[in-house]
Amino acid sequence: MELDGAGEEGTVKPLELVLTALCGCTGMDVISICRKKRQNVTAYSVGATGEQRDGHPRTYESIVVEHRISGEALDDVAVARAIQLSASRYCPVSAHLSSGNTRISHRYAIEDERGRRSAEVLVTGPFGAGLEQGSGPAEIRAAAEIQPPAATPGSDRSAGPM
Repeated sequence: MELDGAGEEGTVKPLELVLTALCGCTGMDVISICRKKRQNVTAYSVGATGEQRDGHPRTYESIVVEHRISGEALDDVAVARAIQLSASRYCPVSAHLSSGNTRISHRYAIEDERGRRSAEVLVTGPFGAGLEQGSGPAEIRAAAEIQPPAATPGSDRSAGPM
């Protein structure tokens, strides 16, 4: 793979790799969860598009992730739950982007014998919105606020400054 900031033919822009990482991470989660939920998936792909901010650094302002799933007798609720779990709990790439100033829309398009249907499942970000408790900045702050243990009676340690 050849990287190029201008995106010349046959090359990849480094920021496009962020979208690739997001698709790979969430895709692995979703297909695994769908299998555990006994969904008969015959084809699965995930794609993402992003809009960058105008000013530098040109970070992603918003990203749309779409999971395209084909199969037999697919349960929309089970597929949506797999996407929701990945987006809000399991995918660290999604959590990382959502904990900053990026808004991510997580969607699906399902096709089976009942036809084609699509829906938005969840929007995460910016600044941790939509992430499950313990996946965002609050967990980091809590770890930083841990106090040393207080002295126990009869010990030589003091709870106050020395």
